[in-house]
Amino acid sequence: MNEIMPTPLPVSRPFDELAIGDSASLARTVSADDIKLFAMASGQLDPAPLDPQYAAGDAVGPVVTHGMWTASLISALLGTQLPGRGAIYRSQSLDFRHTVAVGDTITATVIVRGKNPADRTLTLETRCVDQTGSEVLAGIAVVVAPPQKLARQPVAPPKISFQRQHRFDPFLREARALPPLTTAVVHPCQPEAIQAALEARAEGLIEPILVGPEDKIRAVAEQAGLSLDGIRIEATEHSHAAAERAVALAAGGHAAALMKGSLHTDELLGAVIAPKSGLRTQRRISHVYVLDIPAYARLVVVTDAAINIAPTLEHKRDICQNAIDLLHVLGIGEPKVAVLAAVETVNPAMPATLDAAALSVMAARGQITGAKVDGPLAFDNAVDLAAARMKDIVSPVAGQADILVAPDLEAGNMLAKQFIYLGGADAAGLVLGARVPIILTSRSDTVDVRLASIALAKLAAKGNSSR
Repeated sequence: MNEIMPTPLPVSRPFDELAIGDSASLARTVSADDIKLFAMASGQLDPAPLDPQYAAGDAVGPVVTHGMWTASLISALLGTQLPGRGAIYRSQSLDFRHTVAVGDTITATVIVRGKNPADRTLTLETRCVDQTGSEVLAGIAVVVAPPQKLARQPVAPPKISFQRQHRFDPFLREARALPPLTTAVVHPCQPEAIQAALEARAEGLIEPILVGPEDKIRAVAEQAGLSLDGIRIEATEHSHAAAERAVALAAGGHAAALMKGSLHTDELLGAVIAPKSGLRTQRRISHVYVLDIPAYARLVVVTDAAINIAPTLEHKRDICQNAIDLLHVLGIGEPKVAVLAAVETVNPAMPATLDAAALSVMAARGQITGAKVDGPLAFDNAVDLAAARMKDIVSPVAGQADILVAPDLEAGNMLAKQFIYLGGADAAGLVLGARVPIILTSRSDTVDVRLASIALAKLAAKGNSSR
C-alpha cells in the first residue's frame, strides 16, 4: 500500500516577495488550560486578578490572563506566517491596552510598514483585538525576513496535560475502609448539595442526615432525578434552624461531622461557635485547603483562607496547630510549617514578620507541638530549596514546606486560588478546631475533590476520637 504524504506547506515569505501593507492574522480563544500551561512554562505563578463583575461570594469568574500570553500570539504569527519560518526576531515594543479573560477570542494581526533591503529587516505594526473589536495590545516589531521561501511538512501539535499525582488516593482508600461517618448535611436545598451527599454515601464514606426543610429537599431531589430512598431527613423550617439542629445532632453524638449544603458558610459556622453550641473547644476554628499541586513534590496545606480575616498571634497559633494535627492523622509525623510573609527577615514595620518569628519561638518552647515551624519565609523560599539557598537561608522548613500559614485571609485565599486556577491543583477543604470536622465543598468542585474533602473529614474525625 502506498502511503499518501501530506503536501508540503510554504511557511515563510521571503523578503523580496513582501510589500508594504502585506498582513497576516490568526485568532485564538483563550482557555483555562492555555493560562495554566503558560503560567507553568513561564514560572509566572502569581495570583491572577479577577474581573469584579464576574466574582460574587464563592463564585469565581473568568481569570484575567498574563499579558504576555497575548503577546505570544504575535510571536507565533511572525514565526509561522509573516515572514514565517526562518524569521529572526530583532525587537518588539508592546503596549497592553485592555485585559483579556478566559473565553475571549483574540485576533492577532501583523502588517508590514517598512522594509530595509540592506539587512532584510521588516518593520511591522502588531496588534491584538478581542471579539468586540477592542484593541488589547499594540506595538511595533522588527524582524529579519528569510532570503528565500522555506517549507516543511505540517506537524501535529503535541498533546500536553497536567500530570496528576493522585495524592488523595491513599486517604480515600483508608477512609473507605472505615465504617461510614454519620454526617449532618446542613440545608441541602440545591441539587449539587444533595448529589454530593449521595455520591459520598455510594462510596461508603458517610451515612448522611439531611437537615433542612423537608418539602423543599424532596422537591429539589425529585426535580434533579435523585433518589432519597433510605436517607434520613431532619425537618426544619429554614437554613438558620437547620444549622442549629445539625449542631445539636453533632453535640449530642448523633453526627460525627457536619457538611455545608446550600446555606452561607458564616451561618453554619455561627451556629458552631455559639457559646452554648456544645461544639466549641479551646481552639479557634480555622480552614485548611489540602492541595495536590502537579508541580509540587508533596501535598501542601494552605491556611487560613476562609475564616479568620485578620488573625492575631494567638489565633495563628491555633491555625498552625489545627493544620499540624490534621497532617499527623494523614501520616506525616513532623510536618514542616512555613509561616509566610513578604520577606524572610524580621521587619518591625511588617507585623506579619513579627508574628512569624514569634510562632517559630513558640514552637521551640512547646506552645506549638508536633512540627518544625519557621518564619518569616517568603513564598519562594518556603517552596523552592534553590531559592532559599540563593539567599543563604538555613532552615529545616525552607524549600520543603508541608503547611503554608498565610498572614491573613486575603493572602491565604489568593494563594490557594492561584494554586487551583493557575497551578492546576485539586483542593480539598475542611474546617478544623471544633469537636467535629466541618466539610466545606463548592458547587465548582469535581466529584473527586468533593470525595477527597469528605475522606479527609472522616480521617480527622477518627483522629479526634483517638485523642
